Amino acid sequence: MTELEKKAYMLLKSIIFHYHGLDEDEIQNLNETADELGAHNELKWASDFISEDHMTSFDRARKYLNGIIGDMTKEKRTKYIHLVWQANLLKGYITEMEATAMMQLALDWNVHQELLELVKGKE
Repeated sequence: MTELEKKAYMLLKSIIFHYHGLDEDEIQNLNETADELGAHNELKWASDFISEDHMTSFDRARKYLNGIIGDMTKEKRTKYIHLVWQANLLKGYITEMEATAMMQLALDWNVHQELLELVKGKE
């Protein structure tokens, strides 16, 4: 994973986790992901990006991510959004707001059908 991909992935995961406010498990998950990917700088950047203006953070992140992830292969786009779906599901549920946000991104990236198939088949 390139540095740009790490940055995009950490922002994607962070923005979905921040949707309802981070809990301890989500903070731990973000830190574990940063450990696995060697992406602590990217996680800090994502946190700073969100805290810059929490009210507009999803729309700003969506625009940013569309410019990066939108240019990746369909397989990578599907992989990243599905990984975030699975990570979010670790708490035992996904809120309607979180699901809607992830589906908006999947629609932007033209992978909504693939995400739906993965979710229906495995979750």
